[in-house]
Parts: sequence; structure tokens; C-alpha cells
Amino acid sequence: MYDVWKNVLAEIEQQISAANFSTWFQGTSLLSAENGNISIGVKNSFFVKQLNNRYSDIIKAALEHNNVQVTNITFEVSSSSTKITSHPREVRHVDISPIKSHITKTKSNLDPYRSTGLNQKYTLDNFIVGSNNDLAVSAARNIIASPGDRYNPFFLYGGPGLGKTHLVQAIGNEILRLHPDFKIFYTPISHFYSDFIDAIQNGKGKEFNLKFRKLDCLIVDDFQFIVNKEKSQEEFFNIFNDLYQLNKQIIVTSDRLPSQIKTVDERLASRLTWAGAFDLQLPKFEDKCAILRAKAELSGVDIEQEAIEYIAENVNTNIRDLEGEFSTILLMSEVRGITPLELIKNGSVSINKSSKLRPVSAKQIVDKVAKYYNLSSKDIRSRSRVSNIKNARQVAMFLLSKELNLSTTKIATEVGLQNHTTVMHGLRKIDSDLKLDYALRDQIEEIKESIYG
Repeated sequence: MYDVWKNVLAEIEQQISAANFSTWFQGTSLLSAENGNISIGVKNSFFVKQLNNRYSDIIKAALEHNNVQVTNITFEVSSSSTKITSHPREVRHVDISPIKSHITKTKSNLDPYRSTGLNQKYTLDNFIVGSNNDLAVSAARNIIASPGDRYNPFFLYGGPGLGKTHLVQAIGNEILRLHPDFKIFYTPISHFYSDFIDAIQNGKGKEFNLKFRKLDCLIVDDFQFIVNKEKSQEEFFNIFNDLYQLNKQIIVTSDRLPSQIKTVDERLASRLTWAGAFDLQLPKFEDKCAILRAKAELSGVDIEQEAIEYIAENVNTNIRDLEGEFSTILLMSEVRGITPLELIKNGSVSINKSSKLRPVSAKQIVDKVAKYYNLSSKDIRSRSRVSNIKNARQVAMFLLSKELNLSTTKIATEVGLQNHTTVMHGLRKIDSDLKLDYALRDQIEEIKESIYG
């Protein structure tokens, strides 16, 4: 019966953050499942409370998806609970009689009409809007109001852990709420690829194609993994064209722009950004504080503002890591019986070093910008008004401001300017250009990767 719990954990892992999955589900085991009474082994009494309050519904749904009848779930402290990669103790009995489930499935499925693939926990209400994602959210609201109209296709890109999956599934859930008769399907591109291969091998290629073409809204996640899959690209290209011609909504996510994905057909790359491309950026300090405050309220836990600010200040990678550190501190706080702030002040908390960007100097930033634009640092620090040098200088000023939080006077010194008002003008120009200039966004991200890589 190990496979039953293994499958349940695999499904849960797709629905929550990696940090929360590791924190709360590593070490769990299925002890028994008799007559719908499910007993799950956990590490200690604290886990009993947290899993019961926060994850019982998700666990119930995952068990039912695996044909396990569920009437009641209890959590028990069990010394035999082991890591999720090892075999839990033998389950005494599992009733696998067929049951009817009304909860949407997240696993790959050839027939989009059997399931939307959407996870109902992803909503706009629990998506925190900040300066790092406000443009994308604004477009999302337009899509919900008028699917297939202004932002079609909707291409969303950004690094891991920034909320791409959350936002696009929230769009799907909201469209479905407003239009219950709509045929909506969410799928990772890897599932699209594997289902397409299965369909071809089973002689059902036309059936596969027809089912996707009848959708009102297609949401494809992690498009970057389509590399080197020419037949799947061709099939997706054809489905894309048919849906677009019918004004059906197409939503695609990726960790980069289509033009930056090697081996992607140029025609497909161009079509995906017909309506522009929207990115999710790293959250700023204020955004991170808002995310943590909202997470605390949703979880029903008390945490001091100073503790929230400490976490926000020290985690500089993505939202997933931010939430992971938050969960770890809350866990340690309750286990030790002290407040999160007390935990931090007595030195018991050490933010994972991998979640911190290594420190850099102003000189390093200027040097990296110069190298990226095939210039010398001397060029950037000169008074030249030549267009390419001026643009590079403004990018350097922007990064000095955002990455090091330097004053305009200090930035002027670092780039060889005498007047700090010129810096202010340059910063305003870059901020304005970033709203529409996606190439500039990519350039800045690539420079940052070279700085911190």
C-alpha cells in the first residue's frame, strides 16, 4: 500500500509550495484506512495540530483522487513515520472501492473535459498584488472580464517561485466562476507532451487535437520545457492558431521569453507575444512584508511586525523561499514556546544562506553593465552623450539604486556625473521604459544574473 500514500504525496506536492511540502509532509505515513477512517502518522503533536487545521481538506481530496474512501481523518504521533522517500509501515487495510469525487483533478489527463486541471486554492483574493506584479494582475483582471479579447494570448514569464502558476490558475478559476459552461483546461507543457505522444502511439492523434480545439480557455504552464520537442511544438502551434482564430483565450507561462527558448519555432515564439509579454519580478521589501502579513492572517497565526520585516529583509530570492523561511520560523517558535521575534533576537534563527544574494560593490555593478554592453567602465563614467553609452549609464544607475539602495548623490559619483538631478532623470526614464520595453527588462535580468551568478 506504499504506492497509495506515495501517489497522495505526489499530488499534494503539486498543490503547495516546495517549502511547505518539505516542512509538513516529510516524515508522514499512512497508518491505516479502514471503512473510510484514515489514520496518518506524523512526527509530533505540533504536526497533528498544523496538518489538521491547514491541510486536512487537501489530504482528503488527494486520497479520494486515488480511490480511497474517506469519512474521517485523524493524525497520530508515530515513531514509524519516515521520510517520504522511504517505505512507510505496512497499511493494515485500504478500501479502494470506487467513489464519486467532485473535486477537480490536477494530474495529467488526455480528456480536458473530465477535469479542468485547476486547483481551487489559487484565487485572486489570496494573490498579493505589489509593484512586482501589478501590471500582470491588471491584465489578468481584463482577461477575466473579457476572455479572448484584449490580452490574447496572455504570456506570463518570470523566475521560479514568483507566483506564475498561482496567477494563471486564479484566472481560470475566476473565468469558470463567471462562465460555468466554459471548457477550461490547465496543463503543464510536460503533460501536454506526454499525452500527445500517448495519443499518437494509440492512434488517437485526431481525437487529441479535436478535444483541445473545442476549449474556451487553454492554460499551459512551464512552456520552457518544450525544447527539442518538434512534433509537440507543431501540434501546439496548430491548436494555438485554431483557438486564436475563434477568439478563445490562450494563457502561457514560462521562465523566459519565447525568443530566449532555444529550438522554439520562430513563428510560434512570435505568436505567443502578439499581445505583449508580462513578467513577475522579485518582490520589493514592502511587497514581501505584505505577503507575509497576508500569509499570517490566512493561517490564523500571530507574528510581530519586526519579525516579518526581518524575514523580508533577509530573503532576497523569491516568494517560495520567503514563505518557506516564514513557515520554518513559525514551527520553531511553537515548538520552543516563544514568539517568532524572541526566537530571532536570541539568535536561534539563521536564514538559509542560499536564499541571500551575495554582497556586491558599486564598482562590480558598473563593471558588469559595461561588459554587457561591450563598453569599458571608463566609458560609463565619462561625460559622453553618445546614445549607447548614455543608455548603459542609466541602466547602471538603476541597478545601483535597486541593488545597493544608494542615494542619487552617491550614484552620481559612481558613474562620473556631477549633478544628482541627472541621476533622478535617468532613474525615472528606466522605470518608465520598463513598463513597456520587455527587451530592457530582459537585459537588466541578464546583467543581474551575471552580477550574482
